[in-house]
Amino acid sequence: MAYLRLVNCDTRAIAVLKRIRFWIPIYLNAFTVNKRTRKFFSYYRPYLKLLSVNLACAMLASAIAVTLPLCARHITKHLLARSAPDTIGQIYSVGLLMAGLIIVFTLCEMIVSHRGHMMGTYMERDMRSELFDHYQKQSFGFFDNRKVGQLMTRLSHDTYSLGELYHHGPEDVVITFIKFFGTFVILMTINVPLTLIVFAFLPFMAIYAFYFNRKMNTALRETRNRVGDINARVEDTLAGIRVVQSFTNETIEKEKFAEANEGFVESRRKGYRSETYFYHGIVTFTELFAAAVVVFGGASIVAGSLDLADLITYLLYLGLLVEPIRTSLNFARLYQEGITGFDRFMEMLEIQPDIEDSPEAIDLVEIEGRVEFRDVTFKYQANHHFVFRKLSLAVQPGEFVALVGPSGVGKTTLCSLIPRFYDLSEGAIFIDDYNVKDVSLSSLREQIGIVQQDVYLFAGTIAENISYGKQGATEDEIMEAARKANAHDFILSLPNGYGTDIGQRGVKLSGGQKQRLSIARVFLKDPPIIIFDEATSALDNESERAVQDSLEKLTNNRTMIVIAHRLSTVRNAQRIVVMSAEGIVEEGTHDELIQMGGNYARLQRTRLSI
Repeated sequence: MAYLRLVNCDTRAIAVLKRIRFWIPIYLNAFTVNKRTRKFFSYYRPYLKLLSVNLACAMLASAIAVTLPLCARHITKHLLARSAPDTIGQIYSVGLLMAGLIIVFTLCEMIVSHRGHMMGTYMERDMRSELFDHYQKQSFGFFDNRKVGQLMTRLSHDTYSLGELYHHGPEDVVITFIKFFGTFVILMTINVPLTLIVFAFLPFMAIYAFYFNRKMNTALRETRNRVGDINARVEDTLAGIRVVQSFTNETIEKEKFAEANEGFVESRRKGYRSETYFYHGIVTFTELFAAAVVVFGGASIVAGSLDLADLITYLLYLGLLVEPIRTSLNFARLYQEGITGFDRFMEMLEIQPDIEDSPEAIDLVEIEGRVEFRDVTFKYQANHHFVFRKLSLAVQPGEFVALVGPSGVGKTTLCSLIPRFYDLSEGAIFIDDYNVKDVSLSSLREQIGIVQQDVYLFAGTIAENISYGKQGATEDEIMEAARKANAHDFILSLPNGYGTDIGQRGVKLSGGQKQRLSIARVFLKDPPIIIFDEATSALDNESERAVQDSLEKLTNNRTMIVIAHRLSTVRNAQRIVVMSAEGIVEEGTHDELIQMGGNYARLQRTRLSI
């Protein structure tokens, strides 16, 4: 019996767990929807005053639009029906009233158009800034798995659609509500049966519109993705245009672009098909409204239940009724585009940075520069192989340590872990006595200068690129950093000296010149720890000697970790660490490692034989 009770208890527990498992995704989805809804409306908060003015003007303009046909009805039904001495004067009085209403209507429409668009633009700016800031918080892993073109599309095109929705959405709702229900109430006072006949078409129109709206939404999302693909393809091709042209592969790139372009065309074909059915179907319904009014209105005149003045008023209001329908259609389009953009916007915004400051993070200041790896294990993703396991290494303050070894053993990866461009899988890294996970990212990276093999220079002048190492640097500081990097002389030989524009990514400079500018940036930053990542591997001998001279100046009282394929770059290192697929296999000075006759000696012989 006890066994049976236990079985029954387990069975009930399993049933409860199944029900919980069923409802949890629903609750989570509802929570996500509510969270996104709150986020959507939060962007109105700084502009509530502007929104209030915009909506007040939209309401007043709509009320005037509904009132104007009543003025016309008053003239045709009441003033013209009687012959009084002051009839002409009353007609002119009503005309003046209509003119005044039209002036107020125009002013309100101008305010809605100008200030409303500015409100949408401000909100678009805020969202774009928020997403850009969010991008900058992401780790290298985030960008490793995403195309720049897609990220750009979410930042520009999607936020533009949202700006339009934020502006037009509230006013379109207000305009539609006032004009639609105002027209309905007035028409009901004129002729109830005819009004009910006209509005009987509306449920069918609503069902029709809802069906094709869903199809439009799907097509719009696909189009956004295709636009992102095109941007990614263009960005990739133009960034590598020198490689494309050097291999005469323009035709291949053209075919790749054509494939992405055709994908866009196909997505728009589906979208335009849905839009065509949607808009022209609605136009058909509005034409049926007009036909119904003419036919049934004429029959009502014959039957004596409607007069000609009321039929004219009916036709005027029918035109007014079509306008909120068109406004609602415009709102439906903006809503679909805007919500699609908002979903894509939130997809990015909801990706939390995988590397963030801990809640108790402290600032790292005035360090000596000791770097220690303790049993460090790392792999890029859960399903990838380990780059290295249980690796330990200590670099003393002011020590010049070189990392050498074949490509792919993790030298660059190891150095990328120090400033937390990636986070460890296991183990710990210490700067002095501080675990890098316990200090703020900004203060950690302030203590580290990096000179990379693939130098990135920004479009602009030489002075602007060097000053990137220290915002607000004086001209003398910039020139002194350039002298230390052996860059001052070649800079002065350029047409505009430090004011010379170097083009996109520094295309107007040689490889050695670009590398020396990147070293000048680090001199200007003056950090206690410097990582030099294979920065001479692609340089000619003369450029390499200039960079090596700069490197020796950098080592003065700084902790230096140098990654090098050219062993001549690291002969004078105080310690050379040799890495292989198994981790660290040798350590020592150049002479000590040569005498050992191991991996380093083989690397040296290989370099000499080339």
